[in-house]
Amino acid sequence: MTGAGKAGAEPALTIIIADDHPLVREALGQALRQAMSGVIIVGASDLDGARAALDERDSVDLLILDLDMPGMDGFAGLAAVRASHPAVPVAIVSSTREPAVMRRAIEFGAAAFVPKSAALDTIASALQSVLDGEVWLPPDMDGSEESTMPDDFARRVSELTPQQLRVLQLLSQGKLNKQIAHELSVGEATVKAHVTAILKKLGVRSRTQAVIAARHFSIHN
Repeated sequence: MTGAGKAGAEPALTIIIADDHPLVREALGQALRQAMSGVIIVGASDLDGARAALDERDSVDLLILDLDMPGMDGFAGLAAVRASHPAVPVAIVSSTREPAVMRRAIEFGAAAFVPKSAALDTIASALQSVLDGEVWLPPDMDGSEESTMPDDFARRVSELTPQQLRVLQLLSQGKLNKQIAHELSVGEATVKAHVTAILKKLGVRSRTQAVIAARHFSIHN
C-alpha cells in the first residue's frame, strides 16, 4: 500500500520503462524507486509493448524509451507515440551521446535525452525534471551545434495521425499501396487517402519526396 487513498496523500506516479535489456529496465526502475516514493514501474521490451502499456492505463506520468530497441525505427517510434499519446511526456534514454541525435529527439517531441552512461542519480534527477515539466539535456552537450532537421519537418510530422505515420514508414520501406493496404488491413482507397493527406501535411508533391523526407526519421542519416 502506498497510502494514496489517505486524505492529503499524493497519488502514486506511473512510469513505463521501455528497453530491450532487462538489466537496464531493472537499474532504471531501482533508481526511480529510490528517488521517488510510491512510484509504479511498468516494463516493456519493445515499442509495441510500450504502446500496449500506454493503452491499458488511464494515466501514465512518464514514458522512458530506448531509442534503439525493436520497433522504434529511428525517430518514427517516438513520433508515433507522441501522436497517439500527446499528454504523456517521453524521455529518451540511449547509449549515444551525439548532440545532433539528442537535439533531433527533442525536436520530435521528447522531453529529455539521457545517456545511459550517466550515473543513476543523474538519470533519476533528469527524469524528475521531466515530471516537473522541464526539458532536460546533458549539461555538457554542445549547444552551439545547429539542427540537422530540414525546415520545420518535425512540426509537420507532429500533425500526422498515428495511422498516417505508419503509412509513411511503410512508404519509406518501398511498399506499394496494395502492400500497405494488406499490412494495415484497410482498402487501397484508404491508403491513397492517407498518402494524399501525408503529402499535404509534409508540404511535398510526390511519394518520392515524402520518402526522402521520411529518411530524417533515421538516427544516423
